[in-house]
Amino acid sequence: MQAVEATDIVKTFGDVVALDGVSLEFEEGIVYGLLGPNGAGKTTLIRVLTTLLKPDSGTATVAGVDAINDPVGVRTKIGLAGQFAAVDEFLTGRENVEMVGQLYNLSKEEASSRADDVLERINLIDAADRPVRTYSGGMRRRLDLAASMVGRPEVLFLDEPTTGIDPGSRLDLWDLIEELVEGGTTLLLTTQYLDEADRLADRIGVIDHGKLIDEGTSDELKDRTGGSVVEVHVAEQDRSTAASALTPVAGGELITEGQAFMIPAGRGAETLTDAVRALDDVGVKAQDIGLRRPTLDDVFLTLTGHRAQEDSEPDAEPARRGRR
Repeated sequence: MQAVEATDIVKTFGDVVALDGVSLEFEEGIVYGLLGPNGAGKTTLIRVLTTLLKPDSGTATVAGVDAINDPVGVRTKIGLAGQFAAVDEFLTGRENVEMVGQLYNLSKEEASSRADDVLERINLIDAADRPVRTYSGGMRRRLDLAASMVGRPEVLFLDEPTTGIDPGSRLDLWDLIEELVEGGTTLLLTTQYLDEADRLADRIGVIDHGKLIDEGTSDELKDRTGGSVVEVHVAEQDRSTAASALTPVAGGELITEGQAFMIPAGRGAETLTDAVRALDDVGVKAQDIGLRRPTLDDVFLTLTGHRAQEDSEPDAEPARRGRR
């Protein structure tokens, strides 16, 4: 069974088309990363899939349940941590998580037991009985994630979970997300951070201006951008000699990018070895030479014409966590 299936989802806000026929699907037990800048439609799609927003048209199922026509059924199977920590700062961390557990219709005893479990998993058990107003931003984000986990969801939606937190807390959350997946949780993760998608996501969908414009694994997306290249820098007086030596290695016209020569590396490290030997044969010493794979930033720039984190209009107003 597919964890999520969405077909031709359209959502408009007045004259603004937030989602323009988005279709995606992914299987259970993976992290699906939805990558795009602010305003691309990521949060709007999350709100549709978590039943907080009804689309103008299209269909969606989550954990095998119709998200459009059976929202209550979907809510029993999902968890959601939005862009902003939806916690009550006047309650303790434990009280926050227990309250959400009871909203999932858990008994008081079960909610308490599960709260202890998730607070332990996210390393907040020592602060569990402190008021949330004393928590740091990173601690609040972890608490928000704990609350989204207390119902033991089949599918967990994380909408830009590391936005606005310090680097150390960000790495802690990455570790936790990886542990959740190892434990069998399926995640849909939205992010505008390329390194986050590269590390965490088994599959990545690239969304821009309300359209899903490409999809695949990180390596597949990078390969479609053009694959690996050997990047060579030489002294200015050696450029002509180096260009003549490297052109056969490149298999045709040598590409220049600024002061660097770029050679398509279809054979990976073998192409790098050939380039080193060609320069050695003509007595040229490279100032710098290496094998470089395209980054997700290269992918996004190729697909959209701009960087993933350029400023743009904000997405639909972020939702706080939906409950039954």
